[in-house]
Parts: sequence; structure tokens; C-alpha cells
Amino acid sequence: MSQDLNAIEAAVKDYLDGLYEGDADKLAGVFHPTSALTFEAAGELKPLPRDEWLAGVRTRPSPKSQGLARHDHILQIDMSGPTTAFVKLKCAVPPRYFTDYLCFLKVGGKWQVAQKVFATASAP
Repeated sequence: MSQDLNAIEAAVKDYLDGLYEGDADKLAGVFHPTSALTFEAAGELKPLPRDEWLAGVRTRPSPKSQGLARHDHILQIDMSGPTTAFVKLKCAVPPRYFTDYLCFLKVGGKWQVAQKVFATASAP
């Protein structure tokens, strides 16, 4: 189980580094191709397919390229079984700050995000 925890932590590190660096390829390695990001806006559920999100990442300036400080840390990792895990974390692409809920599945021996649900705030 500790190997799995280490693998999940490594995937989360790649995710946070990818967000900060604006590295869509690094992010793509963490998210399963069928995954989606889901959020609430104006009282509606908004699903965003992974590839649409990655296209946006490729076109926006990264926090790193703007010299912005990092605002990310893991709040919780919960492994509920040998192939499922939940990670809650804080991160930012200023001026937007996020609480992310990442649902991981171990598929083909690799931990990947199957679903991301997130909330956005304008300040940390």
C-alpha cells in the first residue's frame, strides 16, 4: 500500500507542477483520457472534458512564466481500496484559487485521475 501512496503522491506532484508550469503534457499524463473536470457555475453543473481543459492550459500564461508564487498543498489522501483513492488539495492559477477533489483509479498498474471536481475562489 505504501508503494501506491507514493505513486499517488508523485501523480499529485506532477499535477501541481503541471498547473504551475502550464505544462499540458505533464497534466495529460496524470489524467485518464476519458476523465473530465466538473464545477458549478450560476447554479449549473459544468462538465469539461480533459482535452478541452488541456487546450486552455496550452494557451494561457502559466503562473511560473508570470513569476507568481505557488499556492498549492495536499489536504487529504484517502485510499479506499487497492484501486481507488481520493485527494483533496489547494492550488492556484492566480487570480483564481481552487479546492480540487481528485478521484484516482489504478488502471493498468497506473494511478490516474478519473474525475476532478473543483470549486473556485478569488482569494486564498
